[in-house]
Amino acid sequence: MAKSGVDAGDIKAIAISGLYGGSGIPLDENMKPVRPCMIWMDRRAQRESDWALEAIGEQRLLEITHNGADPYYGYTKMLWMKRNEPENRARTRLFLPPNDYVIYKLTGEIAIDYSSAGNIGGIFDMNTRTWSAELLERMGIPLSMMPERLVESTDVVGTLTAEAAAELGLWEGLPVVAGGIDCGAANIGLGVFEPGVYAAAIGTSMCAALISDKPVKGKGLIVWPYLYKAKELSYYFAGGATAGAIVKWFRNNLCELELQAEKEGGPNAYDVLNEQAEKLPVGSEGLIVLPYFMGERSPIWDSDAKGTIVGLSLAHTKAHLYRAFLEAVAYSLRDAMNATGEDLGKYMLLAGGVTKSRLWRQIFADVTGYPVVCPKSDVEANMGDVMLAGIGTGLLTYEDVKTWQVLDQPLMPDPARHAQYDRCFAVYKSVYRHLKDDTKALSSL
Repeated sequence: MAKSGVDAGDIKAIAISGLYGGSGIPLDENMKPVRPCMIWMDRRAQRESDWALEAIGEQRLLEITHNGADPYYGYTKMLWMKRNEPENRARTRLFLPPNDYVIYKLTGEIAIDYSSAGNIGGIFDMNTRTWSAELLERMGIPLSMMPERLVESTDVVGTLTAEAAAELGLWEGLPVVAGGIDCGAANIGLGVFEPGVYAAAIGTSMCAALISDKPVKGKGLIVWPYLYKAKELSYYFAGGATAGAIVKWFRNNLCELELQAEKEGGPNAYDVLNEQAEKLPVGSEGLIVLPYFMGERSPIWDSDAKGTIVGLSLAHTKAHLYRAFLEAVAYSLRDAMNATGEDLGKYMLLAGGVTKSRLWRQIFADVTGYPVVCPKSDVEANMGDVMLAGIGTGLLTYEDVKTWQVLDQPLMPDPARHAQYDRCFAVYKSVYRHLKDDTKALSSL
């Protein structure tokens, strides 16, 4: 507030989005955290995931939750805590996702938005949009540990307390709107309010999602209620655990000269790498990278998958490797699109840090065969929060905000390059299939 110079009286509402918090924050009877939150990337609950598949069965999980079993899901982490940290579990009275915990700290109100509830997975009934009594009982998770109040992302959960208002420099009684999971808020920020739109938000990780009013079950997708019209629309997404993260890893670990030159006032290291990679042909002259540097979630669901480079020869350079890393993330996105398997519309919305590179945007178009459309203003979840806050308080309408986001001209795929990438993608899929048992053996070592 001090930096912006905005008058506190001109702030009319707040909405909160946050990363998917896995289990949520375990809270004691005084609403104090018992232990740190186990977020979505935490893979420790593989044993509990296997138990859910054996004891309940994938088909029953899909029927009720529209989701399967994997350490990604919050319910597996709750089971892990029960088995491995019984003292912490005994102290826990409630699990609350990060964004909803922040709302509690601001308002004193306890609630959970539908997107966060659905993403917990195996204990949320997507058919009725409420907690599943059957699955909670079978997993030994008391219903009392789940927030009783389920809210739309546009609902006003409560108002700012005097204490919170003083700390933030805002006014007591300011409405606080539920918001939801950050990638869903990013979709809202892109202006996605209707079904039938495919959008990929690619930063450190990737969330590639179709918004739909029809069930898309059993295809390895993650499913939860959307942040707009949560009882009608669902968010079906596949997500690379490491997307931009592997390119950053490449720069930080293999590009010391470029980084040093940048620090000394030279060009941005990524710009140098992009310029070199752009001169190379499709497929990086026979290199394939599997981008599974932290295992992988949807659509392959493999905790033991590994980052892999296949095809190296003495003829390859750093630029070849860099381009192959960019292509790997695009192959991952194509895999996600294939898993969705629905009519994905006439173009794909692409947002996140990847949009800064024209080369990478073109690779996404050429690999997937879809025109790529990017927002001119890459504000993502922040814009979505503003829209949700405005709609939730009646200060804005859907008609007001749907044209806020201005999209760039479509970047079209090149048919010849797309045909070449078809062959590369087939090898990408084959390499994973052939190495799957070996990477599992590596994990056991």
